[in-house]
Amino acid sequence: MKPDVKLTAAITAMGGYVPDYKLTNTELETLVDTNDEWIKTRTGIEERRVLKDPSKATSDLAIAAINEIIRKKNLDPTEIECIICCTMTPDMQLTVTAAYIAMQIGAVNAWGYDFTAACCGFIYGLTTAATYIESGRYKKILVIGVDNMTRFVDYKDRGTCIIFGDGAGAALVEPNYEGLGVIDSYFRTDGTGRKLMHQKAGGSLKPASHSTVDAREHYAFMDGRGVFKSAVNNMADSVLKVMERNNLTKEDIAWVVPHQANMRIIEAVGEQIGISLDKMMINIQRYGNTIAGTLPICLWEWEPRLKKGDNIMLVAFGGGFTWGASWIKWAYDGSDFLNGKHI
Repeated sequence: MKPDVKLTAAITAMGGYVPDYKLTNTELETLVDTNDEWIKTRTGIEERRVLKDPSKATSDLAIAAINEIIRKKNLDPTEIECIICCTMTPDMQLTVTAAYIAMQIGAVNAWGYDFTAACCGFIYGLTTAATYIESGRYKKILVIGVDNMTRFVDYKDRGTCIIFGDGAGAALVEPNYEGLGVIDSYFRTDGTGRKLMHQKAGGSLKPASHSTVDAREHYAFMDGRGVFKSAVNNMADSVLKVMERNNLTKEDIAWVVPHQANMRIIEAVGEQIGISLDKMMINIQRYGNTIAGTLPICLWEWEPRLKKGDNIMLVAFGGGFTWGASWIKWAYDGSDFLNGKHI
């Protein structure tokens, strides 16, 4: 490496996994007072994946996604140095899911931790990994966006049970010397947002008790109307700020990857930033909202269509509130994996 060559951090492979079981809108009609047309009109969702096996958890989704990367790259798990597991639904409290993942995949030389930033988990985690790589200390980091959210859904609440699904996306992040990878990010938080999105009980503020269980307070709560406006405005503002400070035009952007929370939100963000839906990765109709999983699952599905040098804008909004956008220059032709090549 020449001294004047800048070290950046780039995604070099994607892996993904969604459970086989499809919970359709038609099936939801038998569980709660709703119907297919109502759900599609308000959210754009037609079905979502559910991890049905009670012996499986968040780590199993993540491991399946990582194993795809290991196969694609002929990667020796002992070369992995760090695992960042971005999730709001860890396997257990008081233990680190990333450590269990490392053990299960044979990453005996890796350290890691769980990263909780709601639906922004993946982009926050990706930027953190990029900082580690750019420091020169690490060369192979796994960033996973994964949630097993259906375990925390109240199927008596039609406002939330229609939205969430389970799934995982994983990214291998490595050094790059071509100016590709994570280029810029803009992140913000607003703690007042927690009153609009939270789980009422189960934390240190309100520990679990018989009364909290009886009151059904261990499920996801969301004020949909209150969240909608904040999500649209802040997601759009984040993208525009990154574009403005990097002199990017909408013509420069190959793809926008929006958090898959609600089709109406995606459409409204597209209007505000001036980017048409045909340049946006959208799979909410098939998977619903998989929290930290939405962005990497999109990248995983679109990987064969991505070209080296593509400007990609990742943008998300999540509970807390958290929000932000990341600009990455894609580092490889995704079709190479289909052709049997390894990067």
